[in-house]
Amino acid sequence: MRVFILAGGEGTRLRPYTYSAPKPMLMLGGKPILQYVLENLKRAGMKDIVLTVGYKHEAITSYFGDGSKLGIKIEYSIEKEKLNTAGSIAHFKGKVKETFAVVMGDHLTDIDMADMLKQHKKSGAIATIALYHAKMPLEYGVAKVDGAHVVGFAEKPLLEHNYNTAIYFFEPEIFDYIKGREDFAKDVFPRLLDAKKPINAYIFGGVWFDIGRVSDYERFVELFSLMRFMRVLEG
Repeated sequence: MRVFILAGGEGTRLRPYTYSAPKPMLMLGGKPILQYVLENLKRAGMKDIVLTVGYKHEAITSYFGDGSKLGIKIEYSIEKEKLNTAGSIAHFKGKVKETFAVVMGDHLTDIDMADMLKQHKKSGAIATIALYHAKMPLEYGVAKVDGAHVVGFAEKPLLEHNYNTAIYFFEPEIFDYIKGREDFAKDVFPRLLDAKKPINAYIFGGVWFDIGRVSDYERFVELFSLMRFMRVLEG
């Protein structure tokens, strides 16, 4: 089964690190973030990969090549301009004849892709979204107001939601709902709902991180370094 990995963004929020490398190629524990994505897919038996790349794509193509070193098959779709998440795969309309997946190349997760695929097939929907169920802190304090008076205050409260991870399974029919340089969440999924097409939800826990900011990345670098140090101590 074909999996599209979107890895073409500039990662502007991670500058200055992304001045010299695309975000998926930032190193953690001695290997790039993108390699963790590929290895998780391989564990699920998903080895037919299309990498959509753009910004500093040479770093990705030269490192992974055809994928044979990882025991997978990689082909590349090189973007010369920003196409957004759905637009990145739009030109594959008519070329994909069966169920396929779309994932991000810069997220860390242990999601069970094989189990998600089973649920997608069972649902009969043309789209399944992986939703991460978690409590995440709001970055700002929240005041409770009664009229003109503050009656309570919560500092960075935890918000419990099902968060869109941008991990998707689709049937080829999805291409009929992509109209150009569009985003799945902002454009394509609302169009599906307007057309009364159900969108299946795959809710999971476990691990999912979008390393979106410098502070996130530096924290993970420290964490991976500590994990490596602990393994050395344990022999």
